[in-house]
Amino acid sequence: MTGSEGKSIPDQDPYRRPLLPDTDRTASIVDNEHIVRAAFADSPERGFEMLFRLYYQPLCSHAVRFVYTREVAEDIVGEVFYQLWKSGSYVTVRHSYRTYLYAAVRHRAFNYLRDELTGNRTPTSLDDVGDAGQDETPQTLIEYDETFQRVEKAIHELPPQCQRIFLMSRFENRKNQEIADELGLALKTVEAHMARALHQLRRVFLPMGLLFFQLLH
Repeated sequence: MTGSEGKSIPDQDPYRRPLLPDTDRTASIVDNEHIVRAAFADSPERGFEMLFRLYYQPLCSHAVRFVYTREVAEDIVGEVFYQLWKSGSYVTVRHSYRTYLYAAVRHRAFNYLRDELTGNRTPTSLDDVGDAGQDETPQTLIEYDETFQRVEKAIHELPPQCQRIFLMSRFENRKNQEIADELGLALKTVEAHMARALHQLRRVFLPMGLLFFQLLH
């Protein structure tokens, strides 16, 4: 994936490219799960600290696949950990903590991308994050991955100026007038580029039945 400045983001996603041979990687995951659960049995604070140390950086590398900046990825992961602690959901995790965290990060990244594209920012509830972490299915994983790939492809197919304006608006949260001033363009030109970008995204995604893209305006 590339960032808003066209720079390539290294693929460090452990779900996409194992860093260890399969047998060693599986053993490492099992060992980590045992360590985390033993730490939680000792105290919630100790367990949460262990969970954070083991998974914060890998989760950031995972999240950066789906969003356009490292800063946003770190915010998403930080919020997942915060909600996990605040809600006390760490007590009721049915599967492995690793599975729960990766699913919750994907869910929140999906919501972030939806909100940035539509301009409608609705906070994700504690229940939403919990449900995503507990109940994600293989089909959901496929749908997430296909959606992110289609979003990226559609954005990258925009003309350069149109793409730049769209990314500044949706991924840098810049107002149209600010973009016009920075790029030395008329406000109406910026608005025309935004209308073109949103029309293109609407044309690509509405046939897929992704209801949240019906909110594009």
